[in-house]
Amino acid sequence: MSITEMSEQWVAARIKKKGDSKCVPWRSLKDAILTHPDVRKRVDVFALSIYGLVVFPKALGHVDEVVTDLFDWLDKRVTPISVILAETFRSLSACRKTGEGRFIGCAQFLLVWFHSHFWKVNKVSYQVFSEGYSPLKGIVATSMRDDISEEKWMAILQNLQEEDVEWRAHWLLPDEILYRCGNFDWVPLLGVWGAIGYAPLFVLRQYRSRQFIPATQ
Repeated sequence: MSITEMSEQWVAARIKKKGDSKCVPWRSLKDAILTHPDVRKRVDVFALSIYGLVVFPKALGHVDEVVTDLFDWLDKRVTPISVILAETFRSLSACRKTGEGRFIGCAQFLLVWFHSHFWKVNKVSYQVFSEGYSPLKGIVATSMRDDISEEKWMAILQNLQEEDVEWRAHWLLPDEILYRCGNFDWVPLLGVWGAIGYAPLFVLRQYRSRQFIPATQ
C-alpha cells in the first residue's frame, strides 16, 4: 500500500499464494505501471518489479512479499548489497549441498563476478584503478562477449583450476577487511529469505593471502 498508494482492498485482492510465499503477480504490477495516475509511483512500481523479478526472484512471474518489505526500506537509506551477497551465497550453497537445483538470484551480478574473476573467460592486462572505480559501470561500458555458449560455460566451470580464478578482485584496492562481528570470527550476511555465515579468515587462509592472528579478548 505504501509503495503503490492503492487501497487495502486493491492490494489484498492481488496477493497470491505461491508455494510457501505470498506474492504479487507481475501482470498486476504491470497494470499499475501503465495506469497509475502518479508518475513517480509508476517509477517506484517499475523499480520494485525489477527487484522482485531480476534481483531477488522466487516464483516465476511474481514478486515476493518480503521483497516489497526490503524495497520499502530503500527509501530509508538501507543498502541492499549485503542482502544480494547473502542470497547469492545461500542459493549457491543450497545447489552445492543437494548436488542439483537451480540458482535463484541475480544472474547478471553473478555474470559480472565471473567476468571480473575468471581468467579463462576474460584475460586482461594489469590496470591501475582509481578509488571511485565501479566494476558494474566498467562491465556496462565494456562490450560483452557473446561467443560463450551454455555448453562452453559448463565446460569452463567444470574444468576450473586454482590458477584460473583471481579470488581477490583485480579492481579492489588493498584496504581494511571486515572479518569479525562482535566476539565472533565470522560475519553474518542477512538476506530476505534467511541468513548465512561468511568467514573471511577461512577464505584468506584457503587462498594463501596474508595471515594474521585474529583479535582476541
